[in-house]
Amino acid sequence: MLDIGDFRAKTCDGFNRRSFLRLGASAPLALGLAGISHDADAALPVKAKSVILLWLWGAPSHLDMCDPKPEAPVEYRSPFATIDTRTSGMSFTELLPQLADRSDKFAVIRSMRHNDGGHPSAGTVALTAFPENPEPVQPNFGSIVAKHRGHRGDLPPFFYIGRGIPRDLPRRIKGYGGGTLGTTFDPFLVNCSDTGHVKIPALKLLEGLNPLRVTDRNTLLARIDDSTRQLESGGIADWKRTYQTAYGLLTVPEAREAFDLTRERPETRQQYGYSSFGQSCLLARRLVETQEVPYVQVNWSEYVEAMSPGCDFGWDTHIYNFELLQDRHCPILDRAFSALLDDLDERGLLDTTLVVAMGEFGRTPRINRRASRDHWPRCYFSIWAGAGVQGGRVIGKSDKLAEDPATAPISPLMVGTTIAELAGVDVQARSEMNVLSDGHVITELF
Repeated sequence: MLDIGDFRAKTCDGFNRRSFLRLGASAPLALGLAGISHDADAALPVKAKSVILLWLWGAPSHLDMCDPKPEAPVEYRSPFATIDTRTSGMSFTELLPQLADRSDKFAVIRSMRHNDGGHPSAGTVALTAFPENPEPVQPNFGSIVAKHRGHRGDLPPFFYIGRGIPRDLPRRIKGYGGGTLGTTFDPFLVNCSDTGHVKIPALKLLEGLNPLRVTDRNTLLARIDDSTRQLESGGIADWKRTYQTAYGLLTVPEAREAFDLTRERPETRQQYGYSSFGQSCLLARRLVETQEVPYVQVNWSEYVEAMSPGCDFGWDTHIYNFELLQDRHCPILDRAFSALLDDLDERGLLDTTLVVAMGEFGRTPRINRRASRDHWPRCYFSIWAGAGVQGGRVIGKSDKLAEDPATAPISPLMVGTTIAELAGVDVQARSEMNVLSDGHVITELF
């Protein structure tokens, strides 16, 4: 099922309500990519046709997951048992048994580091490689790939799958989109529920228009021409391209079907798990497989907060860290991430799809007074798979308390540069865009 604004569309049986498209004031956010030129420079040969970033918003604990320290003092070490993986020298905690059994498919970096300990601002650092201030804000890695690849199919080149732009209670991150490249390269936002029901929040519907009767773009534009002023006032200059994007989503069968998870075998959906994150990972796989979308960021949650009212269980576990990781967060991640790796591998897509899982930082090695962990940007982890990444590798090492890297630290700038290079955005293209200056590839991955 595909829900577009207030419109529910069952893609295998056509549309079941007499309603169609209207774009509201929120359109610039979700449809910002519609103005991307189809005349982008021809892409260089790339190892990653697509990138899937699993954004673990809120900062997962490295000591309780991928970098346990069983010999550390009790006030530091995880209460969870350490288990072996398929990789010599790589141990996980017992919370990630399925990933541990697939360690030959991915590499783990244990020496990630930066200096920002605040959620929205650290999110910008992790996703753009640069701080929010001084402005202007630099572009998200996905926006860089989107600009380089261009808008060549029925779908935008950069998707966010999640409830909304990542944020904490006060504000959202600034580095979510196009930054210096412009709002044209902002992500296209879709939401996937725990049952696999997909919504596109910014598309509203105009009662009385049956999309099955709209057979060409000119017909559509003629019917909605009176919305031009509204779009222009909302900041969308190329409104025809915006409508074309939405028109493609609704009326091109191949594009529409990409969002229909009911086309998957029940066994496949079950493998990912009936959680919002699990079904979102499955949707990401469909987008890169059926439409070759260049960049998909799957957001664990909209809010970082794990327990605040109205939030959606982010990884910010200042309280109940161990309980949440054991009972909710890690079982969901372990199942969905493992299923995604297996699925991509079985379909022959892992060689051409880069998968990266990371948060904005780690959590304090020393357990706090509430028997949990706080913010820690000095040392954290990321997991990489596909597109030439050599599985079964541990890159970098933390010190005996997991407080700091014991080897050369890996920075967000290196993360962004590596993603860009694998996606075909070489140094010349980056220079022309004036992005990721002075960045270096994480060569140990290959």
